[in-house]
Amino acid sequence: MQIIQPHYHGIARTVQDYERMAMSGVVAVAEPAFWAGFDRLYPETFIDYFRQISEFEPTRAAQYGIRHFSWVAVNPKEAENPELSRAVLEKMPGFFEKPTVLGVGETGLHKSTTNEIEIFQAQVELALQYDQLILVHTPHLQDKLRGTKVTLDVLRNMPVDPGRVWIDHAEEHTIRDILDAGYWAGFTLYPITKCSPRRAVDMLEMYGTERILVNSSADWGPSDPFTLQQCILEFRLRGHSLQEAIEVFHNNPARFLGQNPKFDIPPITVRQG
Repeated sequence: MQIIQPHYHGIARTVQDYERMAMSGVVAVAEPAFWAGFDRLYPETFIDYFRQISEFEPTRAAQYGIRHFSWVAVNPKEAENPELSRAVLEKMPGFFEKPTVLGVGETGLHKSTTNEIEIFQAQVELALQYDQLILVHTPHLQDKLRGTKVTLDVLRNMPVDPGRVWIDHAEEHTIRDILDAGYWAGFTLYPITKCSPRRAVDMLEMYGTERILVNSSADWGPSDPFTLQQCILEFRLRGHSLQEAIEVFHNNPARFLGQNPKFDIPPITVRQG
């Protein structure tokens, strides 16, 4: 089975992870810009990071036959410094021209402060100006419901096409609002602050599979890219067909990411008989 890993922080992983993913059927990954574990101090630090994920990381993935794509953004945890954030935003359009950059992400909110909201809006405006896809981070744990509602309020007042916006890290108490508003929703398989494979399959069965993207995130924290394969196994063990699994774990990301023509991996259909 072919798999697309739509949210994967390869910069924090080893080549052994690429090797394991390749052996399990992963054909492509997409790497959003994220927090480095500490707040960066200079715009140039972000620019070098964007260069690393858009220029160097694709060469590591290619060694194992995996296509690597990326996004650029100021992560919400670092948006408390508007002056720094806006200096980074000025440089981002140059990366939209890179052959593997898909859009603005992950932007969004962490604590839903005034500064975070201001920089989130600025990044959405930049994406609209340059016709880019948008990937939105929603807060962890106790701030998730409030942060998701604020996110939806911000987007509601902007001329976005919901079909080109992916709101990630959805859980049981936020997914319905995201889907009802027409956005794509992401389930992130992460052992502490997000979602387990079993819970993800529960949500797929409860809310359906349309406009759903399942990912492992897999960064420098206690995470594992193979939680995505564990989720696929759980999905299949509950009696869902191979084609249903392909629809969720390959075709859905192919459809969303494929709205940017740089992502040229089409949906696939299993031939019966």
